[in-house]
Amino acid sequence: MRTFIIRRLLLFIPTVFGVCSLVFAVLHLMPGDPVDMILGETALPVDKENLRVQLGLNDPLYIQYMKYISRLLRGDFDRSIIMNRNEPVSDIIIERVPGTILLAVCSLIIAVSLGIPAGIIAALKRNTLTDYCITVLSLVGISMPNFWLGPLLIMLLSYQFRIFPMPGEGGWMTVILPSITLGTAMMAILARMTRSVFLEILNRDFIIAARARGLPEYRIILKHALANGMIPLITIIGMQIGGLFTGAIITETVFSWQGIGSLTIEAIQNRDYPVVQGCALFIAITYVCVNLITDILYAAADPRIKLE
Repeated sequence: MRTFIIRRLLLFIPTVFGVCSLVFAVLHLMPGDPVDMILGETALPVDKENLRVQLGLNDPLYIQYMKYISRLLRGDFDRSIIMNRNEPVSDIIIERVPGTILLAVCSLIIAVSLGIPAGIIAALKRNTLTDYCITVLSLVGISMPNFWLGPLLIMLLSYQFRIFPMPGEGGWMTVILPSITLGTAMMAILARMTRSVFLEILNRDFIIAARARGLPEYRIILKHALANGMIPLITIIGMQIGGLFTGAIITETVFSWQGIGSLTIEAIQNRDYPVVQGCALFIAITYVCVNLITDILYAAADPRIKLE
């Protein structure tokens, strides 16, 4: 286990380096000038030139890239050049992280608590009306994009029926609609995966033997079937947790949620290079850590798996 974790941590370095390099290249190839965002297009050329020199934007790209990498190696994420002028990027990200974590946790709870039971019920009621309904709803959930489902929920449940507050109004209930929006696709994927896993497991010999011994059905499902189906479920949950952070970019923007996703969009629109690079680095680190934890949970769920 220790060797595996060390190996994965060593792979973490080139992964983050590649993400940082790619984000740097894409940002500097995008049209638009941060100086125009700060001073406006009507500013005097001499003022623009002085600001470019001050921000280091007049340097060749390879010089800017080397400065960026050297700052990262020192643990310096630079300072915001537009959104929060001269505020450290790390402080800006830390301020937004709790919002994204809260949204991701609530979405995960909704997806797991509804998706796995729905998949189990569909497998137990195979080829019945219940199974068909859950399958159709799963397909609908997978097919609905966040940028469509979010505004639909706002119009129906916030604006039309006034069940939930409008985005940005505050209060603990504001997290419900974005959590549903972000967790719907994951819930649908989990339901389909759980159904497929349980259809295979329920036909195995140890399940038939457990039923022949007269064990209660709930005990067979929870103790034997679910325990043996955890590996593929852990896989899909681990993959989807990483996807929650990228899906949060759209969801947070739609619901005016103060998190890493909305911060990323604001920074891209304002051409705030250091903030965009910091957000991308945070998301990349999150992906790597989630994948590492998922692999470790494999061994915890099934001792036969040797990660080395």
